[in-house]
Amino acid sequence: MDPTIAAILGGVAGLVIAALAWWALTSSDRERSEPAPTAPSLPAGVGDVLAVLRSSGIVVDGEDRVVNNSPAAVAHGLVRNRRLAHPALAELTEAARADGVIREVELELHRPGDSQGAPGTFVHARVAPLGDRHVLLLVEDMTQARRVEAVRRDFVANVSHELKTPVGGLGLLAEAVLDARDDPEAVTRFATRMQVESQRLSSLVKEIVDLSRLQGAEVLSTAQRVDIERVVDEALDHLRVTANARRISLADKCADELYVLGDHALLVTAIRNLVGNAIAYSDEGTRVGVGARLVGEMVEITVTDQGPGIPEHEQERIFERFYRIDAARSRATGGTGLGLAIVKHVCANHGGDISVWSEPGEGSTFTVRLPAAPETIAAHREQDQSGEHEREHAR
Repeated sequence: MDPTIAAILGGVAGLVIAALAWWALTSSDRERSEPAPTAPSLPAGVGDVLAVLRSSGIVVDGEDRVVNNSPAAVAHGLVRNRRLAHPALAELTEAARADGVIREVELELHRPGDSQGAPGTFVHARVAPLGDRHVLLLVEDMTQARRVEAVRRDFVANVSHELKTPVGGLGLLAEAVLDARDDPEAVTRFATRMQVESQRLSSLVKEIVDLSRLQGAEVLSTAQRVDIERVVDEALDHLRVTANARRISLADKCADELYVLGDHALLVTAIRNLVGNAIAYSDEGTRVGVGARLVGEMVEITVTDQGPGIPEHEQERIFERFYRIDAARSRATGGTGLGLAIVKHVCANHGGDISVWSEPGEGSTFTVRLPAAPETIAAHREQDQSGEHEREHAR
C-alpha cells in the first residue's frame, strides 16, 4: 500500500476511535448527573390540606403504603405501621385504583381486640384516585351522629307511648261517663279520674316542651344573678302541701350570699323536680333535706331523702329521658320520667353538673354543682379573712 494512503487511513481510524471514546465518556457522565426516574410524586399542597383536616384524610400509593395522612387518621386508629388498619378500607382503595371510580360508603369498623358483638365505629368513607398511582381516602366519624339519631328515635317513640296512655285513658273514661249518665255517683267518680289523667297529660306535655327548649340552647344567652336561697325557698313552697299530705318534713339549710349567673325559673324547676322526686319516693313520716354551700368556686345544692335508695347499676341511667327504676310506682305518683333529664340539662346549660350518691336502704343524695357568681366568691373570701382575724385576736 502506498505509504501516503496508509498514513491517511491510520489518521482517520485514530479520529474515529477518539470520537467513540469521547462519546462513551460523556454518556457515562450524563448518566451519573441525571437522577434515576422515580415514582410519581403527590400533587402539590396535598400534605398541607391533610395537616388541617378535622376528619381523617389518608393517601396511599400503588403498594398500599400510607404516604401521608392527617393527625385524626392516627388518633382514630385508621393507620397503623404506615398501612391501613382496616381491611374494608384497603379493599375500597384497591377498587378505586383499579377502575378510577370515586366511591362513597358507610362502614362499621371494629378495632382489633374488640369483643364479639361490641359496637364499632360508624364512618362515612369517600375514596378517589389521586394522580396516576395514589388514592385519597376521606373518612368521617359518624358514630356520634348515629347515636343522636338513635336518641331522637327513642325520644319520639317514648313520647308517643307516654302520650298514648293518658289520652287512651281519657277516651275510656269519657265512654264510662256516657254509659253512667244516670248514675251521679259513678259520673262523679269517673270525672274525678278524668281530671287526674288530664293533669298528668298536661304535666307531660309541659315537661316535653321544657326539655326540648333546654336541649335547643346549649348555653344561656341572658344570664342574670340568681339568689340560691330564694330558689330553694320557692321550690319548697311549691311542694309543702304535697309533703304535708304524706307527713314528710322539709328542711333547708343554705349559706348566706350564694349567687350564680343563670335563669331563676329554670333553677327553681330543677330543685323542685329533685325535691318532688325525694317526696314521691320517700316513706311517710320521713324527712327531705335541702342544703346549699360554696365549695371552692362552685355552689353545691344537695337534696337528701330517706327513701329506699337506688341500686348502683341504675344510677348511671336515672338521668335518661323516660327512664324509671320502678315504673309502676312512678305512674302511681304521677311521674313522667322526664324530671331528672330536665335537671341534668338545666345544670349543663348553667355550666354545671349533677351527681348522685345512693345506697339501697340508706336513701339518696343528689348534688347540683353550679359556677358561683364573682360576688359570691368575693363575699366568702372576706368572711374567711375576717374569721381568721378574729381567731388570731382570740389567741
